[in-house]
Amino acid sequence: MFAVQSSYTVFAHLLRHVTALPSSDHQLLVGWFKTLEIKRFSALVQHLLQFITVRRFPPADMSLPPMSKSKWWVPTATRVLALLNVANNTRSLPLIHYTDFYNSALDHLDLMDEYMSWQAPERPDRFSFCQYPFILSIVAKRYILTKDSEQQMILTARRSLVAKVSRHQIPDIEVFFLNISVRRAHLVPDSLREIGRRQRDLKKKLKVTFEGEPGLDMGGLTKEWFQLLIRQPDYGMFVYHSRSRCYWFSLSQSGNLREYNLIGVLMGLAVYNSIILDLHFPHVCYRKLLSPPVVPNFEYVPVGLAREPSTIDLAEIMPVSFLACRRFLLLLAETFFSCKYLSFQEVASSLKDLLVHEGDVEEDFCMCFQVSVEEFGKVKTYNLKESGDQLPVTNENREEFVKLYLDFVLNSGIYEQFRAFYLGFHSVCASNALIMLRPEEVEMLVCGSPNCDLSELKKVVEYDGFTSSDPDILDFWEILLSLSTDLQKKFLLFTTGSDRIPVGGISEMTFKISAQRESLDMLPQAHTCFNQLVLPTYKNRNIMREKLTIAISNAEGFGLE
Repeated sequence: MFAVQSSYTVFAHLLRHVTALPSSDHQLLVGWFKTLEIKRFSALVQHLLQFITVRRFPPADMSLPPMSKSKWWVPTATRVLALLNVANNTRSLPLIHYTDFYNSALDHLDLMDEYMSWQAPERPDRFSFCQYPFILSIVAKRYILTKDSEQQMILTARRSLVAKVSRHQIPDIEVFFLNISVRRAHLVPDSLREIGRRQRDLKKKLKVTFEGEPGLDMGGLTKEWFQLLIRQPDYGMFVYHSRSRCYWFSLSQSGNLREYNLIGVLMGLAVYNSIILDLHFPHVCYRKLLSPPVVPNFEYVPVGLAREPSTIDLAEIMPVSFLACRRFLLLLAETFFSCKYLSFQEVASSLKDLLVHEGDVEEDFCMCFQVSVEEFGKVKTYNLKESGDQLPVTNENREEFVKLYLDFVLNSGIYEQFRAFYLGFHSVCASNALIMLRPEEVEMLVCGSPNCDLSELKKVVEYDGFTSSDPDILDFWEILLSLSTDLQKKFLLFTTGSDRIPVGGISEMTFKISAQRESLDMLPQAHTCFNQLVLPTYKNRNIMREKLTIAISNAEGFGLE
């Protein structure tokens, strides 16, 4: 009934009455929203989003009341939408995806004005969409974070410039950049040294030089530095889990905290400099990065902790497959007699079995408050509490055991490692804009969007030695777009170093296809630093398909084995 603009005045007054209700009634309303059918809930969200869009960008026919008399419409509708968002987020299974609350029309606002209004302490009562970040798309949030980063870069560079002038030194253009100079043969120690001595410059624009090599960094060298570094650190720092194809922090490594800090700095620099990294960490890692989103002023305040970790969090590291309790007992028996240790996949499912077991837990499971973890072929056993090796797990204390087990693997057992990682990330991305982001959105900023349509790549491609109408190019696009989704992602990984695209879409990418008219038996080659594909002019389409498939099927990156 309120879908048409002629009813918007009545709708606005209804929404005003809803926002004026006491908090107890708001809680009842949230509870009722949770019971709605998905179709009805989604329709209500869409009506409110459309109402906000039409009022914020009114039609030219002057059919709505003047803004001076209806300025309260947008804040009122947004606050009601916030109640729906709370209802959706507090359900065990959300009714709609969080992106369904995005209003992409708001991407066209003066977003920095919205951000500065939100940050202004002298006007705490002034409405800003940044107060309700669920309504802002990832594109809008990325824009705010980028602009805030640029402003911080300018301020940092300006301080450096003023300092040079005050010392009667001649300023140069390099004062505006974070200049990293490294040797390829000593990439990690050189990078650690450079970042360590340039802590005050981390918010400047990054520029990388490889010692002894000519070349001006126009973006390609910076991207190459990132790609090399995420493959270089000693991965004794991380344990690779092949089923989920992701890494997790080693429980047995705690000495090389500078390297953990370096990986965090890399992630922060990537966000600041709009570089997509081929990093494979589970979702819980990004939750921990936002816990809290702003670094506390006091060192004794714990950081990087996952609140109330669950078996679902553990299963993100290793996907859960169904294991009945009988299977768990067999695994335990196998573990006891053969000294083999359960994977996180088996543990996540086994912990669930333990919680619902109807028999005598102490007699049937014969477990104590310990955790044994196998890493790099070695097994270490840790007590989950004092004298844990003497404390059996029973029906009465099994919930405590599961809670301590999860907290150890996801929090306390890796606290120092993750703290160094967390502080490294925030040493670059220290911005209140992070408060607006969900963990999923931070992951997208670091790793890019998993959703891609390679047909859009045709709109941004540049040709070197080819034209868009050449038979080889026509064959290439027909072959590429006919490949499976998995192979198309591998093509992106092969040519760009990541199987994801920027959050703003493929239109933000650069991509070049260069002709290779010699050595026509070679496979296609790629220069990931420049998003460039070198394509031989094969004799026919079948040979091109075969060679291209072989090349992209063997592309590897960080987290791929």
